[in-house]
Amino acid sequence: MNFDLKKSIELLERSPKTYETLFCNLNYNWNRINEGQNTWSAYSIIGHLIHGEKTDWIPRAKIILNQGDKNFEPYDRFAQEKLYSTQTFEELITEFKILRINNVEELKSWNLTEQDLNKEGIHPDLGIVTLKQLISTWTIHDIIHLNQISRVIVKHYGEDIGPWKKYVRLLNE
Repeated sequence: MNFDLKKSIELLERSPKTYETLFCNLNYNWNRINEGQNTWSAYSIIGHLIHGEKTDWIPRAKIILNQGDKNFEPYDRFAQEKLYSTQTFEELITEFKILRINNVEELKSWNLTEQDLNKEGIHPDLGIVTLKQLISTWTIHDIIHLNQISRVIVKHYGEDIGPWKKYVRLLNE
C-alpha cells in the first residue's frame, strides 16, 4: 500500500494554489471552458470542491472517528450548480483556500494513529469504508479534477493543432 498521511496532506495543501495559479487573473475566461451542456468547467469543479470541503471529507471523517452512528449522509455531487453560480472564480478560489486550510489543520490536529486510519464508516453506495480510504480518495479527488480540466482544455484547442493531433493521444481516443 502507498498511503502515507503526510504525503496526502502535502498534496491537499497545494491543490487550491494549483487551481489559483492555473485559472485566476487571466485575460481569457479559461475557467469557464467545458465540453458542452451538462459538463464541468474549472469554475464548476471549484464549486464542487468547496461543497466537498463543507459536507464530505472532514464531516465523514468525524463520523468514522466518533462513537455512534457510522452512516454517511448521501453526497450531492452536483450541488455546486445551485450553490455556486453567482460568485466570481476568484471568490470561489478564496473560499476553497480558506476551507482547505481549515480542514487540513483539523486533520493534522487529530494526530491519527494506524488504528484510527483503519476505523470504518458506512457509505450509502459503497458500504464499509475506512478512514484511510476516505483520506486517500480525498487526496486523489483534487488530482482527478485537474486531469478533467486538462482534458477539457486540450479538447478546446484540439481542432486547432493541425497535424500535431496525431501525437496527442487524448484527441485520438
